[in-house]
Amino acid sequence: MQNRTDTLLQVIQNRILILDGAMGTMIQRYKLDEEDFRTPELANHPKSLKGNNDLLSLSRPDIIRQIHREYLEAGADIIETNTFSGTTIAQADYELSHLAYAINFESAKLAREVADEFSAKEPNKPRFVAGAIGPTNRTASLSPDVNDPGYRAITFDQLAEAYAEQVNGLLDGGSDIILVETIFDTLNAKAALYAIQEVYEKRNIPLDPKDGGIPIMISGTITDASGRTLSGQTTEAFLISVSHVPLLSVGLNCALGAKELRPYLKVLAQNAPFYVSAYPNAGLPNEFGAYDQGANEMADQVRDFLKEGMLNILGGCCGTTPEHIRALADMAAQFQPRKFEEVTEEEEESNV
Repeated sequence: MQNRTDTLLQVIQNRILILDGAMGTMIQRYKLDEEDFRTPELANHPKSLKGNNDLLSLSRPDIIRQIHREYLEAGADIIETNTFSGTTIAQADYELSHLAYAINFESAKLAREVADEFSAKEPNKPRFVAGAIGPTNRTASLSPDVNDPGYRAITFDQLAEAYAEQVNGLLDGGSDIILVETIFDTLNAKAALYAIQEVYEKRNIPLDPKDGGIPIMISGTITDASGRTLSGQTTEAFLISVSHVPLLSVGLNCALGAKELRPYLKVLAQNAPFYVSAYPNAGLPNEFGAYDQGANEMADQVRDFLKEGMLNILGGCCGTTPEHIRALADMAAQFQPRKFEEVTEEEEESNV
């Protein structure tokens, strides 16, 4: 029987795969209160837990399961686990670092169950689970203190240790892919990649998906019209910085809408030796921080990416809903995925 990595590598060659949309946007629709975020064990936890969305995988798995289901019904091929802040570092704000592994394991297990349910119903459209790894709320490259530019609130080793625990939980829960996303500091991403490599080595998992390994997706964030990440890298520099790992895909998400993302995505499409992904926001936020761009308007803007053959994986970030994903899926079905020439190690050596 073909394993899920082989199936994924086969499917991605033939069509544009659809990633799901925003988890936070969907959670907001439920108007949850403090009690929704508390498991029985956390009934007397001293800190407020409202807004710790990752915790809902433990306290309200019914909601997370339903959100996954809605995105799959809308046409998503890949659903992300509810683990954007699933590190000991991010959970420390809520004094819940001890729950990091459980959050990742249960989140992946939930997504796995729903993905398998849909795969069983439609064997010709297999569904995959991407274990989502967010950037944490600390940056290894920048000082949080303007008066002390040399200060760092986190070390590379601390990041790698936290990421390793998250990766173990995501893999144990059944993730098909590890997705390091919303990268604003490439040094954080390098710590995540280092942790993934360490975990894979210990588990005897090949690093290259072509050798049967668990595929790795990387997605950076261009923060403004300067075309750079928060830590100052251009798109091309970001690509070079993460290309030492045999990735499944490299891409961009968050911060910008599709229209604003296009020039930076073009750089990846022209230069990346991997598949390319994009999941932009539903436009730019309004003065209240909400996203007004409708599904059809977003699809119209993304159409240019697809006409130019830029993408292999397409989804939505902040402000996107199942309606947006359905519109993107319907449109993507009309286009061919991006093609690129894979350079083998032998070819690289012969060019030296």
